[in-house]
Amino acid sequence: MPESQTPVAVPLARKPLGMLKSLAAARNNVLSIIPYIATQQPVVSGTTGVRWHMLMDPDAIRRVLLEELENYPKSDVTKNLLRPAIGESLFIAEGAHWRWQRRAAAPVFSHRNVSALAPVMSAAAETSLARIEAADKRASDIYAEMVRATFDITASVTLSGSALFSSDEVHRAIDAYIAANSRRSAGAGDVPDLLDLLLEGEDPETGRSMSTAELRDNLLTFIVAGHETTALTLAWAFYLCAFDQDVQDKARAEAQSALQGRTATAADLPNLPYCRMIIDEALRLYPPAALVSRTAQAPDTLAGREVKKGDTVMIPIYALHRNALLWDDPDAFRPERFAEKPQRYAYLPFGDGPRICIGASFALQEAVIILATLLAKRRFSPVQGKTPDPVMILTLRPEGGVWLTSEAV
Repeated sequence: MPESQTPVAVPLARKPLGMLKSLAAARNNVLSIIPYIATQQPVVSGTTGVRWHMLMDPDAIRRVLLEELENYPKSDVTKNLLRPAIGESLFIAEGAHWRWQRRAAAPVFSHRNVSALAPVMSAAAETSLARIEAADKRASDIYAEMVRATFDITASVTLSGSALFSSDEVHRAIDAYIAANSRRSAGAGDVPDLLDLLLEGEDPETGRSMSTAELRDNLLTFIVAGHETTALTLAWAFYLCAFDQDVQDKARAEAQSALQGRTATAADLPNLPYCRMIIDEALRLYPPAALVSRTAQAPDTLAGREVKKGDTVMIPIYALHRNALLWDDPDAFRPERFAEKPQRYAYLPFGDGPRICIGASFALQEAVIILATLLAKRRFSPVQGKTPDPVMILTLRPEGGVWLTSEAV
């Protein structure tokens, strides 16, 4: 890593912004409203129109995400923002409606099913490598490339072999695809896709299965959230590897030893621990869902702070992952820190508690397969003057792209 340098970071607020400045800042980058002291303290509170509390204390976060889950539903702002895109899916639903969907969908992401989908990930990694090789030493936007690769994977494993599926008409295509009555009666192929698995899924407590509308909403969630968040993770991981060539060299040596010229598969994952650490560290420094918001339904106390009914309770995951009370040298890129398991509720790239991201194992498998396959064959370097800017609107994206050059190794 370059001396006295750390990877790009969001400039957090050094003084109170007030309501108007907060709104203006949030329109450009939601994370810029987080006070810098949130990286130094366990809890920060204030009033900007409404009372709010930012939690960086793992015990308080555990209370919100696990022990008092029903008292802290997703905020109305979050739900209203996302409902038009993904309906009443697992990500939006609350209470009993969420619980039965979660029970029905959980087997879809079992270790066996996720491993069975790995060949699609390996094929996408090969195709991505071919595109990067074709660019030769010309600079390319690795973020755009990762969006393409992960979308190909998500489309294939969600609706495999569908002539009706179109990336330009996702909503209409999914409705048309599910509406084909033969799909519910036809058996799955050799490797069932996510729709096959959801069609077979039912709540073990009630026997209830998903309606067509519920299937559509959850498939949309998997497509939208599944491909973009993994693409972001990989884009930031490649940026970090280009930023620190020593880390990249170590990961490449591991990948070359494990793969011996092959494309990575699910079976290779146990032999790629350092590549996984890079993914984990990328998720720490640039978590795709970098800020979550809840609304207190009843009075409570969090980290010694009084919470009133109606207060907004935020978990600024970006600040949590860079909090000096929880992490050593928090702004530095150090994959080795994940050689040991981090403190529970101090590291939340996929959330935690009952609502932890159902597709986490899928995303991690996909990310390691692609990262290892590409690093084993190419050396990535930064492009001067093209440093990405971490900006969050809905997700934490590299504004301007991740422009890198690569060469064969």
